[in-house]
Amino acid sequence: MNKHIGTIKRWRVQIFAITWLAYAAFYFTRKAFSVAKLGIAEDPTFMLDKMTMANLDAIYLAAYAIGQFTWGILADRFGPRVVVLGGLLISAVAALVMGSFATVPIFATCMLIQGLAQSTGWSGLCKNLGSFFPSEQRGRVLGLWSSCYAFGGLVASPFAGWWAYTLMGTWHAAFISSAAVVGVVAVLFFFLQRNKPQDVGLPAVEPESELSAEEAYAQSRISVLEPLKEILRNRTVLVLGLAYFMLKPARYAILLWGPVIVFEQMPSVGKVGAAIIPTSFELAGLLGPILIGLASDKLFGARRMPACVISLLALTLTLALFMAALHTGSVLLVVVLLFVMGLTLYGPDSMISGSAAIDFGKAKAGATAAGFVNGCGSVGAVLGGLLPGYFDSVTVFIVFAGCAMFSALVLIPHWNSRPGGLRTNYPFVPNRAMTIKPLRT
Repeated sequence: MNKHIGTIKRWRVQIFAITWLAYAAFYFTRKAFSVAKLGIAEDPTFMLDKMTMANLDAIYLAAYAIGQFTWGILADRFGPRVVVLGGLLISAVAALVMGSFATVPIFATCMLIQGLAQSTGWSGLCKNLGSFFPSEQRGRVLGLWSSCYAFGGLVASPFAGWWAYTLMGTWHAAFISSAAVVGVVAVLFFFLQRNKPQDVGLPAVEPESELSAEEAYAQSRISVLEPLKEILRNRTVLVLGLAYFMLKPARYAILLWGPVIVFEQMPSVGKVGAAIIPTSFELAGLLGPILIGLASDKLFGARRMPACVISLLALTLTLALFMAALHTGSVLLVVVLLFVMGLTLYGPDSMISGSAAIDFGKAKAGATAAGFVNGCGSVGAVLGGLLPGYFDSVTVFIVFAGCAMFSALVLIPHWNSRPGGLRTNYPFVPNRAMTIKPLRT
């Protein structure tokens, strides 16, 4: 075992880095349309009104939600390498087409394709990490890793905006520059990524991850839907999906409507100020997953639920106070509250959809579990984009506070749940207990 320690450490660093980069890269093609909207609105050759833009966003979000339920199953069967690499390449091509051809049918088709391609990332990459790190380390590892989507969201828009409106002077460049970034990352992913330790001659991190030749053959004969059936019988994963569905609308409402809400309630800050103030929410997103990951591993002994419940209760309070803070007119108070909101939302967001889903989905269905949970959240994300457009902000944030409280309440009965205590009934791993025995490093 000792001869493998140095090698597994090197591969863990490499897998962490390339998967982090891959998911951050997805945000470049994900944010390209939002940046391009600024130029499209003033382009006399391509008339898109706000309603049409919103409908295009809805096409993307619906396809993204559908993809979450699908790609996790395929990542469990064919491996993250095939699924995620395909998603990166297709996403780059779709963005390139949108930057080259300005028609509504092409944009609608590409937004559908983009949503499906983007949704390959989370479940496949979470499974990839889970294959290289034992469950006792996944909380802090996936917490640190989850900073990728906050970082990607922060960097992608300024990058595309600089290329489009400073360097090239056309909205088309937002798509083309973003496609170039994702294309380069896809090449790096091809050379640097591997699905699991066994692919590079190392032993499995956890015994149940390693199949004999007979078991591998038996697994290949099982229906591709078998992991999904197992997940649908897993009460803990179903609860995680419900909790994530209730949590996700608040995050997307702030991301998509934050500047509008701030400007409506505090017009004195101006449009630029209203656009800048909500970035404190995303900045906190870099730190929240790291803190909750450390807390779950170090303070709660790899139990995911206590850290999530405590964070969700704090989030409930900040959501309930947010509109009152806006009415005070204090920019400092609003920024601080948004930062705390980001800490307490991004933390459980990353843990519920990442390490907890992988832990309780287990090695054979980790990607399916992550895809299922994130798919539930993606359905909620659609509501996050719609509700602020139909109801007043006070009502919306009261609803979000109630949803956060509900998420905490449904997780409380699972406070002491640990992945090591579960068993699996997969027919292709007969009589194999699921007790976790992590590789010691």
